[in-house]
Amino acid sequence: MKKQWIFALATSLAVAAIGAYAWSKFAREEAPPYRFASVERGDVSASVAATGALSAVTTVQVGTQVSGRVVEILADFNDRVHKGQLIARIDPTLLEQAVRDAQAGLERSRAQFEQADIEYRRNLGLFEGKVLTEIEFNTAKFARAVAAANVKSSQVALDRARQNLAYTEIFAPIDGIVVERNVDAGQTVAANFSAPQLFLIAKDLSRMQILASVAESDIGSIHEGQAARFTVQAWPSASFTGTVKKVRLQSTTTDNIVNYTVVIEVANPDGKLLPGMTASVDFITGEASNVLTVPNAALRFRPTDEMLAAVGARREGGARPTGARPTGARPANAAALWYLDAAGKLARARVHTGLTDGQRTEVSGEGIKDGLQVIIGSTQAAGPAATNPFQSQGPRRF
Repeated sequence: MKKQWIFALATSLAVAAIGAYAWSKFAREEAPPYRFASVERGDVSASVAATGALSAVTTVQVGTQVSGRVVEILADFNDRVHKGQLIARIDPTLLEQAVRDAQAGLERSRAQFEQADIEYRRNLGLFEGKVLTEIEFNTAKFARAVAAANVKSSQVALDRARQNLAYTEIFAPIDGIVVERNVDAGQTVAANFSAPQLFLIAKDLSRMQILASVAESDIGSIHEGQAARFTVQAWPSASFTGTVKKVRLQSTTTDNIVNYTVVIEVANPDGKLLPGMTASVDFITGEASNVLTVPNAALRFRPTDEMLAAVGARREGGARPTGARPTGARPANAAALWYLDAAGKLARARVHTGLTDGQRTEVSGEGIKDGLQVIIGSTQAAGPAATNPFQSQGPRRF
């Protein structure tokens, strides 16, 4: 009884092993050696990618032309201010003293002028009476002219002192929003060499711009009025649109790559976009609607000689001569798609390519129709026919 049970178990294992082997062999024989994708009808848009930063169209740096201690801050981040509104004040003590000193200097100059004028008039009568010589009279005349000039100089000094005093009150130069505040009350600012920035005011955040850096190899495709799409990290699922306003002629070189700045106008009615955000921009260089498209992998696929021999496929026009190469220049948009015909034979269709969005490419050619299954790769584990989208496939052979 025990021997029968062992024999039955061994028989079952043998049958299972034979079945597994047969199934694996059948699966290998039946598994298609290719991966397919469909020719689809849809829209394609070609674009040039770039990155840039969002900013307000008009921003004004508000500084100070006088040095001193900031005694009062009347505007903060995100505050909306109006033109002429007082937003900060600098300690006016020293400048008030400068005004009083300039006033005293003006009064002194006026007194000196009055003295010189009286002396001039007295000498004028003596000169007319032939009592003074012309040289003596000219001395009084020139002294009066110098005194008059001193009065004007003192007046200018007083006006300058008063203007400097007025500069201690900082007013908003435009209507806008405070996007930066760089000082606090009690801080001392020095304007001896350059005007320090106290505030940065954006005029209108409902209209913004992107300053995008575009490489010289792509700048020829960019022009004024061109449409652009962009995304920002704050709203990853949203796509925004803009229009190219200007291509600046000034270039910059970074890592031996020449770049140009492209200004893109952007509408921001809901305020989602904020100054300083990084924008990933796609400049639309071409669009095609309701066209046949294929994955780019289908255009890169090239069968090996072994694959052609395995299915008995032939090149169009007969068998391919060993080492033969097409003669003459081939159009830049010429390509080939591979598929299986009704008999299961590997076949090729010549096509012309159009726009590409980096994923799919527009194609046209005889026999190409919506739904056609084209080969995009091989299911073999290794071999030259397996395509890698990140690896150069070398020149195609037709």
